[in-house]
Amino acid sequence: MPQATFCHNEWTNAGHGLYGTFEMLSSWRKTREDQHVKERTAAVYADSMLSFSLTTAMYLVTFGIGASPFTNIEAARIFCCNSCIAIFFNYLYVLSFYGSSLVFTGYIENNYQHSLFCRKVPKPEVLQEKPAWYRFLLTARFSEDTADGEEANTYESHLLVCFLKRYYCDWITNTYVKPFVVLFYLIYISFALMGYLQVREGSDLSNIVATATRTIEFTTAQQKYFSNYSPVIGFYIYESIEYWNTSVQEDVLEYTKGFVRISWFESYLNYLRKLNASTGLPKKNFTDMLRNSFLKAPQFSHFSEDIIFSKKFNNEVDVVASRMFLVAKTMETNREELYDLLETLRRLSVTSKVKFIVFNPSFVFMDRYSSSLGAPLQNSCISALFLLFFSAFLVADSLINVWITLTVASVEFGVIGFMTLWKVELDCISMLCLIYGINHTIDNCAPLLSTFVLGKDFTRTKWVKNALETHGVAILQSYLCYIVGLIPLAAVPSNLTCTLFRCLFLIAFVTFFHCFAILPVILTFLPPSKKKRKEKKNPENREEIECVEMVDMDSTRVVDQITTV
Repeated sequence: MPQATFCHNEWTNAGHGLYGTFEMLSSWRKTREDQHVKERTAAVYADSMLSFSLTTAMYLVTFGIGASPFTNIEAARIFCCNSCIAIFFNYLYVLSFYGSSLVFTGYIENNYQHSLFCRKVPKPEVLQEKPAWYRFLLTARFSEDTADGEEANTYESHLLVCFLKRYYCDWITNTYVKPFVVLFYLIYISFALMGYLQVREGSDLSNIVATATRTIEFTTAQQKYFSNYSPVIGFYIYESIEYWNTSVQEDVLEYTKGFVRISWFESYLNYLRKLNASTGLPKKNFTDMLRNSFLKAPQFSHFSEDIIFSKKFNNEVDVVASRMFLVAKTMETNREELYDLLETLRRLSVTSKVKFIVFNPSFVFMDRYSSSLGAPLQNSCISALFLLFFSAFLVADSLINVWITLTVASVEFGVIGFMTLWKVELDCISMLCLIYGINHTIDNCAPLLSTFVLGKDFTRTKWVKNALETHGVAILQSYLCYIVGLIPLAAVPSNLTCTLFRCLFLIAFVTFFHCFAILPVILTFLPPSKKKRKEKKNPENREEIECVEMVDMDSTRVVDQITTV
């Protein structure tokens, strides 16, 4: 569990940091290489750091709530605490060191030095005289002989920029492509709903161990052949009670009623009945017959390990503790039935006259899984409400909040549905991934939605293309690196790591699908409208223009001075 938790921290930090660095790199490439470094740096920070700072704040708020005492799962609290620290230092790294690296690169470019070897790039005629390996290493895209009218910006020639601008933007907004995208989205919702209706809580012990172990073989055989019975439950009476009292005997039998019992107490009572002896014997006779007759019989001798005797100061022997074993006839795959059974026994142990406890090693994991939904869901709801309230004062248009909320709901709904279809159950790891998915969706979709909603004077299609051209390259680059780094997790022989890989992969894939397919199509025919309203001219606010012709003394130049009245 700790290994998967710390592994998840790496991908949380990578997902947020990759987009921030590629967004800054994309903004840097948009600037002209012949500009002063200060102007280029100012343009980069003005273009990218505001959105990156806001998304970082949202990450810190979400994981900060998860690291608070409201979370009752230690693994989730450790994960959220480590994520806060990692994202904070990642933000400082991007703000300081990565920005300084861009400044250093800018000065190297201004001095016509190679960005890798920091050597002066020779002029083309000098470079032709060098060996082929030298020309290959020190070839530059510009030189000192660049003409003033020549465009020094190489951003437009980037492969991904050309692909998005020349091909993809026109294709995704094509009238004949939109119906197929909408149909594909309806299929996506249908399969997500089918999986959502089959969501199950995970309480399988095999999910926390390596795949090729004896535990997996045991749980597989147990579920295949003996799944009609619950785990063996230990019923421990931890204080001295009046076992010889008939009312106490009735209480103990009532507590264990309905179970398949392996009980010394019930066997001993049946033993007394076979001997035509009363089960309500005096204390001394009851204890002596138990020790000297019942436990001496070969068929009952194995019960001697279930009873603890103790001698008092007057040499009187008493039963100070004992245990029994119970098995419920139930379906182990029915998690709710096991939870109800466990909670019923625990409530009974608190309210009953006989002080007892029930335990099985699998109860530890049932407790963990039963609490893996409540606290994370509560924290995620608090985080979502706080983020909506927090962003309402930061975004320039409330419609951005609406679109972000709808996008996050669509992504989370799809991830939960396809996660279930991929045989991933809701446990602590998957819930942490779903909480991370909220921030990941906002991180990637918010810039696209902000650029579209705040755009004026053009058509919806024009602003969809503009949003993709502005932010699509950074999103695409970050996703390519993220998926490449995520693939090795699939080879780790651990069910927890496999759950982590599947959840993170689905979050990345579904968010990518929304960024590059669903949102560009839906935004072309849904609000906000981009039509500019024609303002009616008020006849009382007319402007009178007076033109005065002025002639210079040499009668060679005429100047028109326009005065507004």
